[in-house]
Amino acid sequence: MNHKPFCQSVCILAFAFIAVCVNAQVNESDTAKFQFRASVTGNYQQGNVEVLTIKSRVDFSYAPVKYLVFKSQNSSLYQSFYAKKADNDIYSRNYFYYNPQRVVYPFGIAYISTNYRRQVGTRFFGGAGLTVQLLNRPLQVVKVSVASVYETTSFSSNKFNYTRYNGSNKIELWRATAYLGGWHYLPNRHLRIYYDAYYWQPALNDRHNYRTQFDIGADVPLFKGIAFNVLYAFTHENVTVQNIWQDDKILTFGLAYNFRKK
Repeated sequence: MNHKPFCQSVCILAFAFIAVCVNAQVNESDTAKFQFRASVTGNYQQGNVEVLTIKSRVDFSYAPVKYLVFKSQNSSLYQSFYAKKADNDIYSRNYFYYNPQRVVYPFGIAYISTNYRRQVGTRFFGGAGLTVQLLNRPLQVVKVSVASVYETTSFSSNKFNYTRYNGSNKIELWRATAYLGGWHYLPNRHLRIYYDAYYWQPALNDRHNYRTQFDIGADVPLFKGIAFNVLYAFTHENVTVQNIWQDDKILTFGLAYNFRKK
């Protein structure tokens, strides 16, 4: 008997149980001193097609003093087909906010990621920007941000779809970032729609070097705070290693639990 699939399935269920127990919405403008959110979705299929997918996310915020808030958003994606690795990625966005209860407030950002499918070894950027709260209500939150960051990306190849970058496996540049994020509850909380979009990230010295990425999801309440969750993620990266597709899309399903302590 092959115990590997069984063990993988048990692990996925265990992670899903943890996600259901601690999932919550993280908002740096909330007056809570500490917030935490975790979620995991996964599937394993065996037979004519063998697929393993595990997608996880952990967010938290901490306010050590009155006007300062640290927030961290961390996610990972692992996929394999017939035991051959297709994705093994991590993303970590880390922010320092000053006085985020105001309508307009500044922040610093540090970001690190890897992307196996796109042959990105490491990507790091750091910078600063401003956030504007368009809405901050119990049932609706909408925020926009702009920032300027310096980015360094190391690839596993030195040949790209834009030949001006050929010859080196590292690209360094200044990049602007425009962000839109928020969530909305329908009346009676029967549905929650949320979005997280870095909808424009152009390089300042090359109009061809830009990225777009967004997550759009929905929670449908089932019982006692537990909801059925659907999440669609899209990424477009205009400059890629040669023969790598510019677009990636993934649709996942799972369970979520939303809890907020006043």
